[in-house]
Amino acid sequence: MHAIVLAAGEGTRMRPLTYTRPKVMLPVLNKPILEHLLIELKKAEIDEIVCVVGYRDETIRSYFGNGKKWGLKVKYITQRRQLGTADALKSSSHLIDDDFLMLNGDAIVESRDIKKIMKTKDMAMGVVRVNNPEDFGVVDIKKGKVVEIVEKPEKPPSDLINAGIYYFHNEVVSYLEKTPQSVRGEYEITDTVQMMIKDGFIVRAKELSTWIDVGYPWDMLNANEKLLARFNNKKPVIKGELEGGVVIKGYVEIGEDTIVRSGAYIIGPTIIGRNCDIGPSCFIRPSTVIGNKVRIGNGVEVKNSIIMSNSKIPHLSYVGDSVIGENCNLGAGTVIANLRLDKKEISVSVKEKSISTKRRKFGAVLGDGVMTGINVTINIGAMVGNNVFIAPAAKVEGCIEPNSVVF
Repeated sequence: MHAIVLAAGEGTRMRPLTYTRPKVMLPVLNKPILEHLLIELKKAEIDEIVCVVGYRDETIRSYFGNGKKWGLKVKYITQRRQLGTADALKSSSHLIDDDFLMLNGDAIVESRDIKKIMKTKDMAMGVVRVNNPEDFGVVDIKKGKVVEIVEKPEKPPSDLINAGIYYFHNEVVSYLEKTPQSVRGEYEITDTVQMMIKDGFIVRAKELSTWIDVGYPWDMLNANEKLLARFNNKKPVIKGELEGGVVIKGYVEIGEDTIVRSGAYIIGPTIIGRNCDIGPSCFIRPSTVIGNKVRIGNGVEVKNSIIMSNSKIPHLSYVGDSVIGENCNLGAGTVIANLRLDKKEISVSVKEKSISTKRRKFGAVLGDGVMTGINVTINIGAMVGNNVFIAPAAKVEGCIEPNSVVF
């Protein structure tokens, strides 16, 4: 059996991080989201993958190649225009001659759930329980069968939502041709499934034990926290060099050719990549993931954050509950606020709408190539586009467009 993985979209809700990469290539635990999925597919004994790519597809193609590194055979189909999930599947329909799996490439699932979905004679759909079903496609189920899928209903019929993983028979191909355009102007696979159910096909609902959805940038922090929690009782993995006077508490992973200088205090679970320069006298707190070739210098505190590769936070800065893109440089005294004075949930402006992060602590998201001068203050919920220059002593808040200069 082979799997078709949908990885063509940009993920506009993930801006500013997706201005420079497709959503599926955003890092969780220093691996692209898509890599986590491919590893689990391999564990489920699926070794032929068709990736439907589109937006910045060269990023995916160059990283995964033919898949040999992961013990997979990876092929690519280009979806020229992102016209929905049914259209994406249709673009690869000439490769379908048997039963197959279809998965969204931007969610993390486990191999045991993938196997569970495949163990059925009928078609199947993965479902998961959430606290906010009104934000998703809600699945109405009777006697284990999918009856209806309702997109973002005001009064959800259940707390079970569509997890974006399907086991299809090849009959689905003929229905792709019949799928109408939705009100959003796209061709949705959920409409295809609904048509098949109406015509008497059985679609089993299989509840997943693990499903990590990354819909907004702050969901990357949630994903890191959940996955890092699995390491809490494990011993540190130190492949780099520790100078005298370094303190390591809990699970800390340090990559090859990384040097941690005297006075660094690191509390796990924390992951630090390869070729990094950490310290001296810095404080790295739990649930932090640092990419490759990162500099964390003297007097810097980082807490529950993602610092992507090739970024530098050289001295006297604070980064909390934030996502810092690649090739950023924070000047001395740059401070990112992460808590409202009234301690209420923090909201962020996305597409001119105020969206609650459902987090009491959340700092900022910086796209790739952001540079700050000395003594810059970045307020809670700031979304800073890529290649933004921020002048010394500036205060940053709200949404900053790419390639801007902030005085």
